[in-house]
Amino acid sequence: MSKTIALLVTLDTKDQEAAYLIEQIEARGHQAMLLDIGVIGEPGIEATISRSAVIARGGGDLAELLKNPTREASNPFVVKGCIDIIQEGLAKDEIHAVLGLGGTQGTSTCCDIMQALPYGLPKIMVSTIASGDTSGFVGIKDITMMFSVSDILKLNPFARKILANAAGAACGMADVDVKFTMDKTEKPLIGMSNLGVLTNGAMEAIRYIESKGYEVIVFHAVGSGGQAMEQMMKEGIIGAVFDYAMGEIADDVWSVLRAGGPERLTVAGKLGLPQVLCPGGAEHLGILVPPNQVPDEYKDHTYVFHSPVVFVPRLNATEIVRVAESICKRLEHTSGNAYFMIPYGGVGRYSKTGGVLYDKESDTAFFNYLKEHLNPNIKIVECEEYAEDVSFVRKGVDLLIELIEGE
Repeated sequence: MSKTIALLVTLDTKDQEAAYLIEQIEARGHQAMLLDIGVIGEPGIEATISRSAVIARGGGDLAELLKNPTREASNPFVVKGCIDIIQEGLAKDEIHAVLGLGGTQGTSTCCDIMQALPYGLPKIMVSTIASGDTSGFVGIKDITMMFSVSDILKLNPFARKILANAAGAACGMADVDVKFTMDKTEKPLIGMSNLGVLTNGAMEAIRYIESKGYEVIVFHAVGSGGQAMEQMMKEGIIGAVFDYAMGEIADDVWSVLRAGGPERLTVAGKLGLPQVLCPGGAEHLGILVPPNQVPDEYKDHTYVFHSPVVFVPRLNATEIVRVAESICKRLEHTSGNAYFMIPYGGVGRYSKTGGVLYDKESDTAFFNYLKEHLNPNIKIVECEEYAEDVSFVRKGVDLLIELIEGE
């Protein structure tokens, strides 16, 4: 069955590349929908949807923009127009993958569009800057970044091979029969956060959740993971939460590696979703460092290296209260339907009794602040176990299912 690949290309500078992509897509029995995301120069080939139509769909007027053309003025109209056009095509099952080409500006534009599109839709970005840190372009969406190696500026033997690979990837992804759909049932998909210091507990949680007839999607709580989990709550994909790891909150307070952002830990409460919370991994930070080097400001701390370049200092009693304050502030939105579990045996593998980051004084300060200041709509469950203990994990899952099923 023929599929349609939406192409996002500036046709004043990348007309040859666009024509070649169309040729490659059609050679595989599929078709292309070419959207011109340029503004100023004359398009070298005809688009399926012209730049004026794209901009008009986004609420702008090309003629007006050309009177004093700037990227800042035109880009919002281009992005919104493309999003609306593609979403309409998706609703009609007329678009099955999206492929973009660009340098710095084109990558920004294409990825802004792709970030607004649904999870599961193939999204491929051929970019001159895909060899570096692409987190700002990918965000929390499933965008495949493909490094063009050379500049995307007219065809040559190497560029043809890269573009043919990109077209083949888009067609292959579009051909995949597996659908990402969430059938409406009485049993919601459960979202769960996890960190490496909790993985044994997470594995037990998955087994136990599945034994109860539910499915679970797990997110690595390293910033993007927690944000993606909460985005899926907003999109109605996730309907209940076992928020097992809160290292993203600690790192957000110090603006380091796993920072989850200001919205982290707020969405389930705002939506009223059933949630069980555990401050797993919130007692330490994750800091990127040169291999095996201890930052001067943490030489007086207890610490361990999670890897040669990830330095993990234990927060002392004063510092950890700042994390507790942030947790309490973020959970102010929760009006009920939630439990907060306190594992007195330790919130992670490093800090359990006998662990390399064990600190009873810090734990006590942390737990006492949470008990005294946590939103009273959230029921506190005090447990003697360590966070990875089977009994602790199963207790958390049972509480969540109780909330889901209204027992």
